[in-house]
Amino acid sequence: MESIRIAMWSGPRNISTAMMRSWGNRPDTVVVDEPFYAFYLKETGTKHPGAKEVIAQGETDWRKVVEQCRRNASPARTLGGATSRKIFYQKQMTHHLLPEISRDWLRDVTSCFLIRDPAKVIASYIKKNREPELNDLGFVQQAEIFDFVRRHTGSTPPVIDADDVLRDPERILRLLCDKIGIDFSDAMLSWPPGPRDTDGIWAKYWYAEVERSAGFQPYRERKIEVPESLRKIEQRCRQRYEQLHAIRLR
Repeated sequence: MESIRIAMWSGPRNISTAMMRSWGNRPDTVVVDEPFYAFYLKETGTKHPGAKEVIAQGETDWRKVVEQCRRNASPARTLGGATSRKIFYQKQMTHHLLPEISRDWLRDVTSCFLIRDPAKVIASYIKKNREPELNDLGFVQQAEIFDFVRRHTGSTPPVIDADDVLRDPERILRLLCDKIGIDFSDAMLSWPPGPRDTDGIWAKYWYAEVERSAGFQPYRERKIEVPESLRKIEQRCRQRYEQLHAIRLR
């Protein structure tokens, strides 16, 4: 198999970290966690837990991050040196790709899109921030990135919905792997609990639930109430969500 760089584009409060665990458990895959995060925090001044530490230890030059994402598919030897890792999986947050960052490098990676119903995203997000703005939720940026990729590659990139994954992880992951031309691995369905060396230094603030997990959590239907003050934002997000939801893998 030729080396492949997978950029999985998700907004916040999705199953993006569990998805990173899934791919990171493959023996042929190396993962990177939110490579633009330090740049995003420094540029926007967004108040996130541990922001100063993330900025101090992360790469804040977006051009260098782009080169990492574009080039870091060289085979990495596994323990023992017997095999090489051919898949470079990037957990990417759509809202981190600020407008000043060139999109040209997206031609050099295989972009995939992980979506989630905006009402569920908002209900989760407001547990951390009671007054999110439209751009905090990543739906507008996700649609923009999707349109760029489709326009410049001449094909429709794969879209998967978080609810579909939780309902039937194996089926959706098989569809995704087939779409991007790699073999599915049963290793993607479960993983050992605990932290990973590949987790960002922000894991201690955000990843407690994933660190306790050993696989995708079973799907549960929940009644979601979006606050009245956020319903206009939810509707604007939903417009973008529905466009991608209609063409998702299923």
